[in-house]
Amino acid sequence: MLDHVQNAVTSAARDAVPRVSSAFDDMASSLPSLRTISKLALGGAQVLLGSSEPVRAGSAPACSSPQLSCHNSSVVENLCCFNYPGGQFLLTSFWDTNPVVGPADSWTIHGLWPDHCDGHSYDSNCDHTRAYRNITAILNHFGEAELVSYMSTYWKSNSESDESFWEHEWSKHGTCVSTLKPTCYDDYQSTQEVRDFFNRSVSLFKERPTYEWLAAAGITPSSSKTYSLSTIQSALKAAHGEGVALLCEGSGRKTFYQVYYGFEVRGSLQAGQFVPIDVSGSSNCPSTVRYVPKSGASPTTTTGRYTRTATSTTALPTGTGAFEGKGYLEVVYEGGIDGCIISGGTWYASGTCATFSAMASGSENGFTLRSSRGDCAITMDSELMCGSGINEPTVFTAVDGKLAFDGITTFYASQVPKGTTKVSVWTDGGSVELGIVWKSR
Repeated sequence: MLDHVQNAVTSAARDAVPRVSSAFDDMASSLPSLRTISKLALGGAQVLLGSSEPVRAGSAPACSSPQLSCHNSSVVENLCCFNYPGGQFLLTSFWDTNPVVGPADSWTIHGLWPDHCDGHSYDSNCDHTRAYRNITAILNHFGEAELVSYMSTYWKSNSESDESFWEHEWSKHGTCVSTLKPTCYDDYQSTQEVRDFFNRSVSLFKERPTYEWLAAAGITPSSSKTYSLSTIQSALKAAHGEGVALLCEGSGRKTFYQVYYGFEVRGSLQAGQFVPIDVSGSSNCPSTVRYVPKSGASPTTTTGRYTRTATSTTALPTGTGAFEGKGYLEVVYEGGIDGCIISGGTWYASGTCATFSAMASGSENGFTLRSSRGDCAITMDSELMCGSGINEPTVFTAVDGKLAFDGITTFYASQVPKGTTKVSVWTDGGSVELGIVWKSR
């Protein structure tokens, strides 16, 4: 990890995006076939993709009692359920002001990097045969238009095109994640690991709204104020759970511009648990820093986003149709619609709703749910989750127009999401009670 930090500080281009090697000119001949109708060639290398209909991806590895990465006492042979050698992950975020990149009230994504467990070394560019050059087309091929739209706002380069930046992050870092190897999937569909890498990266970023966490502690961008490094570190540690690495640039390295969140992973990247770890020792900032505004940038737009709407005090919303076909899972909280369930199964109060498919199953009134990420289920930990790692979808029912599990329509969360924060939904526990209704498309 230290090498990552040093490289980020000393490189003038800050992990600049190189063009992909000419060795990829003949890559198409070595890639698995995809029952193609058309051929998309972006940037030179050709990856054959299928029709305009989203492809149903194969299943991620089913991991029973997976170990936490970097904590094994003996050799682990199944590297589809244990990340090795890249067992420590860094989620890295930018605050770009020159040039300005991204919304005025949000940090942006740099990447998700697998480091070795020593915290100093890492592999890169691990599989040239999977250094794909058409990330946007791949994600759209798997029905991830919402993901591409989000990345176009929050995962941006300060020097290259978005596509080039995404290609670089996937080729350099994504290809080094052991649990994303094609052999780890059942019924593998070529390039589906790309979708899983970017989905997990974005999910982790959404769960860590750096701007909002700092603002809640009174730390906001200013052209005149300075902040103590310890105050920033304390605010982010309190929210993330462990110390983070803070990077600075400019004269005397006094301008705060990058945050690294550290993790170890229990299970696969696709469906495993990311456990925060302390990486604060890798910070390079002085004791007092500047956090300057993104001059001229616009705040995050709210157009087309959900906000809480008042409803009658005598009746709660019951949705706009039966759970069938395609629709949205809207969240009912304190008498009104407050956001929705998005594709991974989490509650998101200010974003665009994901489309779900409801399919009859089991009993007369039973049905299963599926998002663009995969089937949905209530896990053994009582959490609502959707993704390729779900091997057996849960059969839900509807009671009085609300989603029900075992006949109960009350779900729970630990808090009400705000801004870009996503909150897990459970069938028990949690201080916030909510309901889920169907809105037909």
